[in-house]
Amino acid sequence: MTRLVAVSQRVDVVAAYGERRDALDQRWPRLLRSLGLVAAPVPNDPDGIRSWLEAVAPSGVILSGGNSVGDGPDHAPERDALEGALLDWARGRRMPVLGVCRGMQMVNAHLGGRLDRVPGHVAVRHAVATDGAVRDVNSCHNFGIAADGLAPGLEATAAAPDGTIESCRHRELPWQAVMWHPEREPALHDDDRRMLASLFAEAR
Repeated sequence: MTRLVAVSQRVDVVAAYGERRDALDQRWPRLLRSLGLVAAPVPNDPDGIRSWLEAVAPSGVILSGGNSVGDGPDHAPERDALEGALLDWARGRRMPVLGVCRGMQMVNAHLGGRLDRVPGHVAVRHAVATDGAVRDVNSCHNFGIAADGLAPGLEATAAAPDGTIESCRHRELPWQAVMWHPEREPALHDDDRRMLASLFAEAR
């Protein structure tokens, strides 16, 4: 049976049409397909998420990038509510979750952590140190997580040169999160491929 991974979507406001549109980078379905998985984009309809989850029955969740968590010029309250419901659903079933950029911020905030403005992390590349190794990653965020801002239950697994946390995992749940975008790299990094394959192994 084909296994689906629920992928949250950004909210784009199109003033000319008076519309709030859901949007997902086309690279996400391709990336998941390369791992033998199928992307199921989640509509930003928090009132209908329970019915959607019952009908679609995804095997895991990805919180994708885009939009600010909480206050910000591109804040989408319906997305905050939707992703909060997804995390509660996944926690109750011990489902795997991957948070990417905004998704990592959402996981941290949902579990009681703090977000801080971080300069020098927009439209750049920088090194991250993890498990004694250093690699180069993309960076596209104004807010991040300081070492003392990590939520209870999470542990840091990578940090940027300025000390901000670049990836983390839950100590008890199969949840991981990264501040970089694996889907935006020309080729999926081997470390990210192993992370995704391991995290969603039960969903394959």
